[in-house]
Amino acid sequence: MLLVQPFIEFAFMRKALVACVAIAISATPLGVFLSLRRMSLVGDALSHAVLPGAAMGYLLSGLSLVAMGIGGLIAGLSVALLSGVVSRFTPLKEDASFSGFYLGALALGVTLISLRRSGVDLLNVLFGSLLAVNSQALIMVASISAVSLVVLAFIYRPLVIDAFDPHFLQMQGRWHAPIVHGIFLILVVLNLVAGFQILGTLMSVGLMMLPAASARFWSRRLEKILLVAIVLAIFSAWCGLSASWYWSLPAGPAVILCATLLFFISVCAGPCGGIFRSSAS
Repeated sequence: MLLVQPFIEFAFMRKALVACVAIAISATPLGVFLSLRRMSLVGDALSHAVLPGAAMGYLLSGLSLVAMGIGGLIAGLSVALLSGVVSRFTPLKEDASFSGFYLGALALGVTLISLRRSGVDLLNVLFGSLLAVNSQALIMVASISAVSLVVLAFIYRPLVIDAFDPHFLQMQGRWHAPIVHGIFLILVVLNLVAGFQILGTLMSVGLMMLPAASARFWSRRLEKILLVAIVLAIFSAWCGLSASWYWSLPAGPAVILCATLLFFISVCAGPCGGIFRSSAS
């Protein structure tokens, strides 16, 4: 009953939970595919790449979610495009090019936000304000989540084939691997833009990647991994928000800490490769 009471009594707690559930349903499956494609750190890089666009929107319009969201989307897609071009026309691998661009983007974003000399606003952008989610942010997050799910369902089959056997995808001829890869990166950026509205640019990738990594210790079938990842993400949000309410913790970091705890439990006790299960067998 204690885990339910805050969400029954207070609207802002319900809004925070609904926003986290929307992100969990759409972003966590993308985290699973990032993990399968060995691109886990690309998600982290893109979450930082969103920052300068969000900062530019903040400078122009203040804490306007629409302006910051559009700016973050443009910045994230620009870094993804530039990294793809560099990896295609130079010997540098895509992960290395992402590292080069996202570090510069992070430094630029922090510099732009600091021009207003407001440490409070900088903390809000970097770490989010989950308990301050309003109806406008909730509608934006829910809309991005719905669009992301529809597009992901459309490219699901070629995305799975590309993750396990990209040469077979090319032989089929119906889909080109670069197109699938590009659409996938656009979805990742969209979900990171939605996530930074509530968890901040530094925390948004946590709800995308931690449950996805945890789920791989609980099943070897992709469909079950996707389902388990979503359930773990929602459970992390629920427990994290409850902990923040009863123990006066910052909500966003509390959610990510709960996801980290579940990851640690999965690494130790997961039936598919967990440390203790492997030792027992």
